[in-house]
Amino acid sequence: MAITAAMVKELRESTGAGMMDCKKALTQTDGDFDKAVEFLREKGLATAQKKAGRIAAEGMVATSIKNNGKLAAIVEVNSETDFVAKNEKFQSYVAEVASQAADTSAADIESFLAEPWAADTSKTVNEQLASMIAVIGENMNIRRFEKIETEGLVVSYIHAGGKIGVLVEAETDSDSDGVKECLKNIAMQVAALNPKYVSTDEVSEEYKEHEKQILLAQAKNDPKNAGKPDNIIEKMILGRLNKELKEVCLLEQVYVKAENKENVGQYIASVAKAEGVSLKIKKFVRFETGEGIEKKQEDFAAEVAAQMNA
Repeated sequence: MAITAAMVKELRESTGAGMMDCKKALTQTDGDFDKAVEFLREKGLATAQKKAGRIAAEGMVATSIKNNGKLAAIVEVNSETDFVAKNEKFQSYVAEVASQAADTSAADIESFLAEPWAADTSKTVNEQLASMIAVIGENMNIRRFEKIETEGLVVSYIHAGGKIGVLVEAETDSDSDGVKECLKNIAMQVAALNPKYVSTDEVSEEYKEHEKQILLAQAKNDPKNAGKPDNIIEKMILGRLNKELKEVCLLEQVYVKAENKENVGQYIASVAKAEGVSLKIKKFVRFETGEGIEKKQEDFAAEVAAQMNA
């Protein structure tokens, strides 16, 4: 039986499931509307859609390291409450998502969700997510992932049970314990101080010029600078810009565990010398759970009540 757009639209409006899921359900049931509804319910898709309007801003970040540190992935999976984020079943599921992300060939989250679920290829990643939503009883969302493949070495760091996750990729000819410890320390630095760039070499001239204009406006509006020559103000601005760049560029940041105020670049160089290896930070990825998501405002008592009434 030919599946028409009108049939898909009707099923979607009736169940709230996604358009592609409705089309698949109708195809699988030869256009039988009632059987298609049951198909969606069995897959957990209709249930998932009912919960899809609820804000999922909690959850956790997880990482997966494979091939002796040559392959890695980081994912963020969201839930509605911190209760679920601490649930062992949820955490095991997120670990599976991270493992799949390390092996995926998908370039974006949409393609990732559409690929077969590794543990049960009769389902897609999205269908497995819908099943987990039905089991756990909260809206959930695989928000993002990033994968790194390297000839060097990747290490990961997870902070506060998944609130922050970091991958650090290095160009190196060694995977010694000393090198791994160094990179783990760098990952902790990234988690704590949230740099935007590896080094000032990555900072675009457009960014620098933009920041200079802001600093210039601030300087001119400061009464203390009234009457100062332009060349003096220019030097002040350059000094402030350089200070700002040191705060947002990883290698220029003061190394947080240092006793002598050395920066991160100097710390890495000292480890490389001590280990007798080459060691250079190539990239880092930092995910923080819920960053950029508008969170609902609920007090603790209300959250407990919501869980009890679920």
